[in-house]
Amino acid sequence: MEHQKDIDEKISFGGSEVVQGMQVHSTEFDLEYYYDGADLGSHYSNKRTSFRLWAPTANEARVVLYQTWDGPPLEEMTMMRAEKGTWILQVEKDLHGMLYTYKVLIGEQWNEAIDPYAKAVSVNGDRAAIIDMKLTTPERWTTDKPPFDSPVDAIIYELHIRDVSMHPESGIQHKGKFLGLIEEGRKGPQGISTGLDYLKQLGVTHVQLLPIFDFATESVDETKPDQEQYNWGYDPKNYQVPEGSYSTDPFDPVIRIKEMKQMIQTLHEHGIRVIMDVVFNHVYNPLQTFEKLVPGYYFRYWEDGELCNGSGCGNDIASERWMVRKYIVDTIKYFVQEYHVDGFRFDLMGLHDIETMNQVRQTLDEIDPSIIVIGEGWDLHTNLPSEERANQHNAAQMKHIAHFNDRIRDALKGVSHNHHDKGFVSGNHWKEFEVKKGIAGAIAYHETLQSFADEPTQTVTYVEAHDDHTLWDQLKIINAHEDEDVLKRMHLLATAIVLTSQGICFLHAGQEFLRTKGGERNSYRSPTSVNQLDWSRCAQHFDIVQSVQKLIAIRKKHPAFRMRTAEQIRAHLFFEQAPQGCLAYTIRNHANGDSAKILYIGHNANSFSREFILPQNTGWDILYGLREIEQKRENQQKEFIIKLAPYSSMILASS
Repeated sequence: MEHQKDIDEKISFGGSEVVQGMQVHSTEFDLEYYYDGADLGSHYSNKRTSFRLWAPTANEARVVLYQTWDGPPLEEMTMMRAEKGTWILQVEKDLHGMLYTYKVLIGEQWNEAIDPYAKAVSVNGDRAAIIDMKLTTPERWTTDKPPFDSPVDAIIYELHIRDVSMHPESGIQHKGKFLGLIEEGRKGPQGISTGLDYLKQLGVTHVQLLPIFDFATESVDETKPDQEQYNWGYDPKNYQVPEGSYSTDPFDPVIRIKEMKQMIQTLHEHGIRVIMDVVFNHVYNPLQTFEKLVPGYYFRYWEDGELCNGSGCGNDIASERWMVRKYIVDTIKYFVQEYHVDGFRFDLMGLHDIETMNQVRQTLDEIDPSIIVIGEGWDLHTNLPSEERANQHNAAQMKHIAHFNDRIRDALKGVSHNHHDKGFVSGNHWKEFEVKKGIAGAIAYHETLQSFADEPTQTVTYVEAHDDHTLWDQLKIINAHEDEDVLKRMHLLATAIVLTSQGICFLHAGQEFLRTKGGERNSYRSPTSVNQLDWSRCAQHFDIVQSVQKLIAIRKKHPAFRMRTAEQIRAHLFFEQAPQGCLAYTIRNHANGDSAKILYIGHNANSFSREFILPQNTGWDILYGLREIEQKRENQQKEFIIKLAPYSSMILASS
């Protein structure tokens, strides 16, 4: 009984006169205190600023005003209790430029925390800023976006803001900044284009940016811009504010907002959409904000009172609770409406509940159905019933939400944490069947060839991302005896399979020039020298870059590689007979405006040349793989035969 009492004290906060003895984890609590208003946070005009805080377990609440980010408080103002556990205050004067926090009395303890709905913050994000948002509007700020029809049309390029510009030969002036990503006319080694011009030449449709919301000071201290600091940013602090270290002046709350908008606007003007990597599954420090304002509510706990840790970061956000779900949906909606963001990648999406993800999708569909939602649908250990988890097993319950296909990733290159596990491209031909599933978009292609997706719009096809070893590093580790030329061929073969598969296509920045992190598997806080895009390496392997450019152009030109539905894939994609260690498939009579009547795709994962017998003796144009095709001939049956070089791909077209 004493143990149970300890648990109750951990998860039930506030006086009984406030919450009538209800535990914050109960459905009754959500029913009683769910607030559906759109006015949480602070709202500024030059005549007044209004505040609304949700803190139902508090006995009192105050707004604390500050003049500076590190100075003493100027004033504490008492808030009034309002409906559904909210507290309100209206200040009848111009507060532009002031900073503030909330203080709440929980039982006999005063807790001070930043506003979870803060839209602007001081340096390092410990205090919210009151600003006139009109000042954050950049030039040419429009809602115009590059045209985009279906998620399967996306070719996503995953990029960290600092990585693109930090290399000493990048030619980019605003190194490590939002503005560095959009500088034009920059040249690197041997005169290659870098930065924005490089992205345009590569041909990708979307950049997916690793976290650009405000993350923890312990990761990157914004007051020390001249120091060597690096972090991926998966340490959430203020979800609705850009990260200050990516701005030219983190001390000015306006600048970071304006420069992020300027970055997005410029990318849009050059035909590239923007996906935000969002990390709602955990926070860096539970005691930072949420736990201080409504203790126990925002996180999942085990029966012994310990925090769930499916995230591996010490806590799991309880997305299934109504006000947490509202916060996630409100934040997503805010970035779309205020920043014109075009998509969201949910980190560890499998920790979220299905209903929350579906509400996110529904909200975005009401604004702009072309906005992409993708996520890591891993099945993780957390205190949420398995049937409610937003993972691959439950993909059928989440229409128009895509899951990263780790199955084709591991089948192509081998399992990341197993240095003895070769992938299909390096000789493990037992993995051919799993690769075929990925090529077909992870749908139920036929009775035995099926995976987790109902439709190709529900799968992200990839072989490399920021997590784990790069493809190049893993190939080097597992195939240490092979020379570099062979590894290059394996690498390009894997990339070619990704770019000729159905579903949403995803590339990791630098994958197209054999990106290496020197064998680092988890470089989330490794030095810039490990993580930066090496533009000299890009110049060195520009032949590979050009091959990837060509594959991207072919994918964009031929709708057959981007079929919208599972029904279309089953009707038009056919796996053809191929030699052992090879894959071949055709896409035939695709009616969606494709210039080719038949496309033939062949992949040879052997260390020696193999012969492919084409399905009909007709005129074939070589779209890709000219140098890899060693000879063409007919046999006695008048069949057309092509001999394909080791570890290589070809794409043929017949009209």
